[in-house]
Amino acid sequence: MADEAPSNYQVLARKYRPETFADLVGQDAMVRTLKNAFAADRIAQAFIMTGIRGTGKTTTARIIAKGMNCIGPDGKGGPTTEPCGQCEHCVAIAAGRHVDVMEMDAASRTGVGDIREIIDSVHYRAASARYKIYIIDEVHMLSTNAFNALLKTLEEPPAHVKFIFATTEIRKVPVTVLSRCQRFDLRRIEPEVMIALLKKITASEGGQISDEALALITRAAEGSARDATSLLDQALSHGAGETTAEQVRAMLGLADRGRVMDLFEMIMRGDAAAALNELGSQYSDGADPMAVLRDLAELTHWISVIKITPEAAEDPTVGSDERARGQGLAERLPMRAMTRMWQMLLKALEEVAMAPNAMMAAEMAVIRLTHVADLPSPEDLLRKLQDIPTPPPGGGFTAPTGGGSATHSAPNAQAPQASRGPTAHGGAATAMALAPEHALARYASFEQVVELIRHNRDVKLLVEVENSLRLARYSPGRIEFVPTDTAPADLAQRLGARLQSWTGVRWGVSVVNEGGGKTIAELRDADRLVAESKAREHPLVAAVFQAFPDAVITEIRTPQEIVAEAAIEALPEVDEEWDPFEDD
Repeated sequence: MADEAPSNYQVLARKYRPETFADLVGQDAMVRTLKNAFAADRIAQAFIMTGIRGTGKTTTARIIAKGMNCIGPDGKGGPTTEPCGQCEHCVAIAAGRHVDVMEMDAASRTGVGDIREIIDSVHYRAASARYKIYIIDEVHMLSTNAFNALLKTLEEPPAHVKFIFATTEIRKVPVTVLSRCQRFDLRRIEPEVMIALLKKITASEGGQISDEALALITRAAEGSARDATSLLDQALSHGAGETTAEQVRAMLGLADRGRVMDLFEMIMRGDAAAALNELGSQYSDGADPMAVLRDLAELTHWISVIKITPEAAEDPTVGSDERARGQGLAERLPMRAMTRMWQMLLKALEEVAMAPNAMMAAEMAVIRLTHVADLPSPEDLLRKLQDIPTPPPGGGFTAPTGGGSATHSAPNAQAPQASRGPTAHGGAATAMALAPEHALARYASFEQVVELIRHNRDVKLLVEVENSLRLARYSPGRIEFVPTDTAPADLAQRLGARLQSWTGVRWGVSVVNEGGGKTIAELRDADRLVAESKAREHPLVAAVFQAFPDAVITEIRTPQEIVAEAAIEALPEVDEEWDPFEDD
C-alpha cells in the first residue's frame, strides 16, 4: 500500500503572515519611521522590537531583513521598505533558508558560547546578500555574561552587519543594550482593525462567520493578531456553514454575555437565590466558573469606565443591545457600588483559583456579592447616625413597679423603699444561720472572701464575683450585692453554697436593688472606664450605640498617646556620624 502524501495545509497564522509593511496592520507609526529611515539611507546598525505576543515583532524583523537585501525583480534594486518578494533573497528569507540571515532563539541559546559564534562570524562579509543580518528572538532570555559579550560588537559592528532583536520583556533587557539600538514598541491591534483583518481572511478562505462571533474572537485575542487568526482558524473548523456566536462562545468556554449581564443585575439588586440559579444554569451549559467571574469583573470595569467616559460605550466588539444595557446600568449604579464589586471580584478570582472545587467557591463569592450589594456607604451611615437624636442620660430603662428585692433587677432601676433589704421568698437568697464567732473572725472584710475563692481555685466563681457583683453591705457571714447585667441568675445561691462548704458555716448571700458599689473589675480598670464613660457621652458615639445596641468599645486612644506612640516608632535622629578613625 502506497504511503499517503502529506497534507499541504498551513495554519492561517502562518498562511496570512505579513510579507511587506503594507500587510502589517496596526503599526502605522513604526512603518512610517522605517520608511523615512530607508528613504534617507539612515538605517541603524541595530533594532529592537518589543510588544505583547502576536503583534508582529519577528515578522517585522524578517520584513526589514528582506527590505535591506532586496534587489528587485531585475536584480538592480537597493534597500527598500517594499520588498518585491520575487528576487532570490526575498524568496530565501521568506522560506527561512537564507545563508546571510541568521535567526537565533535566545530562549534555547542563552550562553556566552552562542554569542561568541556571532562575534567570530561578523568579520566575514555576506556570502551573497547586501547585509549579514542577525535576528535574535526573545533576546531578554540571554544571560548577563552573554549581553556583556555582545556589547562591543553591537556598538561598532562592521558596515555589512545588522542586528534585529525581538522581545516581550523589554524591562529585562540591560539599558546598555537598549542604548545601542533603535527601539520600536509594537502596539496592540485596535478592535476595528482586527475585525477588518479577520473579515478579509474569512473571505479569502471562503468561510462564513457572524459579526458577533468575530467580536468574541477579537475580545479574546486581546490585541494579538496571531491569537486572533488562530482562533479564527479554529472557529471556521468548528462551525458547519456560518459560524455563530454561540459556537464560538462554546469553543472558548465563555458564558453568554447577555446572561452575564443578567447575573450582574441579580447580584446588584441583592437577589441571592436568582443569582445562584443563574450561575448554576450557566455552569450546566458548560461555562467555567472562573470565566464567569472574570466576565463579571470585565463587565464591572466596562460599566465603571462608561460612567466616567460615556464615549467608551462605542466599542465595536460590543453589540447594540449590550451597549444599551451597559449605559442604563452606568446611569443607575453608584460608583461606590462598582468599586466595591470590583474589589470583591478580584478577591473571589483568587479564591476560585485556589479552591479544590471552583463551583463551590464561585457560589460563595456570589452569595457575598449579593449580601453587600445593598449595604449603605460610610457617608450614608455617618449621615444616618448624625440624624439620630442623642439618647437621654441615664439610659432607657424603666423602674420596676413592685415586687421583692430577691428578683434579678436591671441596673439603675429604682425600687420602692419598702423593698430594700433581704427577702424571704423566691429562693434567691440564703437565710443566715447563727455561727460561732471564731469561725468567721478571719473574714473581717470582703477582700478576704475573694482571697478565699482564689485560694480554692474556683476560677469561674472568681471571675463572676469580680465582674458581676456590686457589693452593697458586708459583715462576716452576710453579703448583700446588686448584680450587673451579665451576672448569672444563680450567683447568690452558688456563692453561699461555696462559702459554706469552705468555711463550715452558713452564709447569708442576698440580692438587693440599691446601694451597690463598683465591681472589683471596675475598680481595677477605673481609668479605662472613666475614658469609656466620657466617650459614651459624645453625641456621635451615643448615636452609634443607639443604632447598634450590641456595639462594644474596644480601644480608646488619647491624642497624647498617639503622639507618644508615633515618637517611639520614629527613627532616632543622628546628630553626627561616628568616625571609627577619630581619636577619643
